[in-house]
Amino acid sequence: MMRMGKTRRVMAAGLSATAVAFACGAAGPAQAADSADSARTGSAASDAQTRTDLRAGWRLGDTGVPDVRFRGLAAVNRHTAWVAGSKGTVLRTADGGRTWANVSPPGAQALEFRDVEAFDGRRAVVLAIGEGEASRTYRTEDGGRTWQETFRNPDPRAFYDCLTFFDSRNGLAMSDPVDGKYRILSTADGGRSWKVLPDKGMPAALPGEAGFAASGQCLVSNGPRDVWLATGGGARGRVLHSADRGLTWKAADASVPAGDPARGVFGLAFRDRTHGIAVGGDYRAGETSPDAAAVTSDGGRSWQRSTTPPKEYRSGVAWLPHTRSAALAVGPTGTDLTLNGGRSWRKIDTGSYDTVSCTGDLGCWAAGEGGRVARLFPAL
Repeated sequence: MMRMGKTRRVMAAGLSATAVAFACGAAGPAQAADSADSARTGSAASDAQTRTDLRAGWRLGDTGVPDVRFRGLAAVNRHTAWVAGSKGTVLRTADGGRTWANVSPPGAQALEFRDVEAFDGRRAVVLAIGEGEASRTYRTEDGGRTWQETFRNPDPRAFYDCLTFFDSRNGLAMSDPVDGKYRILSTADGGRSWKVLPDKGMPAALPGEAGFAASGQCLVSNGPRDVWLATGGGARGRVLHSADRGLTWKAADASVPAGDPARGVFGLAFRDRTHGIAVGGDYRAGETSPDAAAVTSDGGRSWQRSTTPPKEYRSGVAWLPHTRSAALAVGPTGTDLTLNGGRSWRKIDTGSYDTVSCTGDLGCWAAGEGGRVARLFPAL
């Protein structure tokens, strides 16, 4: 037990050092010093602040598909990751992104994959979005060599946006409102079969409200039973929370402006069942996105606006592992870093990404348009 505790402290210090290095790479000396003060974990962070040769950042790999946009990303560890995107494309890497295997389901070229959840390097579930039968799920158990279609939406009123798993068997998928309420699919066998949950415990959707299939993070879970659903398009952006795997839900104002079909909460990340970050804004190019980030410390019962949010629309967000305060937010215009739990953000990269994911062994990945998939370096 003592050895494990020491290992975790070393990992946390290393991640903190990388967060500081990432900030230093995009900030002046005074700003870098402020960031270091916020993130210092032992001497490692202090060393990172003063070493001018240490610069953390995204390192792009060659996926071989420059005409595909990846909005679905499942990072298994620092070596293995899956991405899913347009033109029915699914890729997998097992060597840290140096090479990518095209493991797309046969005959899926007309589908838009927007989410992927992977249990390891062999087992994964992907979600295709769209009205009616365009919304589908596929599952593989052999690294993508073969796929089984496990759900095809029979209701033309439903439009599925995101999916999430609590463990390797239990998961949910969500659709935009049908008959005034969000529709929830449930699986108890790892995505091999699905059933629609009763909507008795789902609060009514606001007029015009829907989810955004922008990053695979409009439905996220943490732990064995807690799940959160992000919304936009209505009068205000909201986050819905369920503590019983989607049977009953409570809605809260997320303090992120909406009031337009293009605005609201696009991505969520929870580092435990109480501390979460919401990001969003207006996805239209050139539109401003004020107050487009918020934080919660009570499991989503209440949300507070970030004091210094990202200045532009962000669709994806992820906590850096083994830290309590560092996280990344990504969007088409760049990446922002927070070192204080989402209260303030600083832009540290201008590359276009739609989604981001980090793993417990300190691997962080991002994916987006133009076939872009990147890993965070230096390796930790």
